[in-house]
Amino acid sequence: MTSLPNTPPEKRLGLVIDLDACVGCHACAVACKEWNTGGIVAPLSDKNPYQAEQTGAWLNRIHGFEAAAGEGEIGRTAYFPKSCLHCEDAPCVTVCPTGASYKRPEDGIVLVNEDACMGCGLCAWACPYGAREMDPLEGVMKKCTLCVDRIYNETLDPADREPACVAACPTSARHFGDLADPQSAVSKMVAARSGYDLMPEQACRPTNKYLPVRKKQLERMTEQLAAGDTTAEGFFSWLDRALSS
Repeated sequence: MTSLPNTPPEKRLGLVIDLDACVGCHACAVACKEWNTGGIVAPLSDKNPYQAEQTGAWLNRIHGFEAAAGEGEIGRTAYFPKSCLHCEDAPCVTVCPTGASYKRPEDGIVLVNEDACMGCGLCAWACPYGAREMDPLEGVMKKCTLCVDRIYNETLDPADREPACVAACPTSARHFGDLADPQSAVSKMVAARSGYDLMPEQACRPTNKYLPVRKKQLERMTEQLAAGDTTAEGFFSWLDRALSS
């Protein structure tokens, strides 16, 4: 079995995903697929890509949920992107019988050494987030690498040294950085928006964080006015002043 690093990594590189901004466009998943299909780290293969029963490996997936806004009201669709969370206590690493799955001590990224992977699938069974993908052609497990071939590529412009999914997101719902640094932009974002772990009861301590959906401005202003708060801003503030005059 593989061991986790004995000491916490100096960096904890990961993603912060804003559920309030995600529109479910799948740009992140498509960009990830394209980069890793043509990239040098972990090319993703497809089986029968142009036939009725095609299969393939996708390292990013976006789940859609119909979330009711309240009894008798119009519902809304919530989108939940999910990939490997690069957990501090990664069960996919500790169950690996060949050492193929490992956690990097320098930045906390969880990777797979495909030369050592025998495709047993134990890591997929151990991962509570369903973040492992079996490549149907190569017979090995694959997962999100945080685009290590981009973020450390000194031939790229510094602005481009971020995961493909982050670069492609049209609504800036995905953010990348060092979550071990309390002064980083992602850490400040998590602190300001009460970012949370996915399924904390699993005790995996994922690096990636999610920012919750915020109440819409209209809902906030309506609640303020119902409570007699005359400091409500925006349209209702203007309406209140107009009616008072």
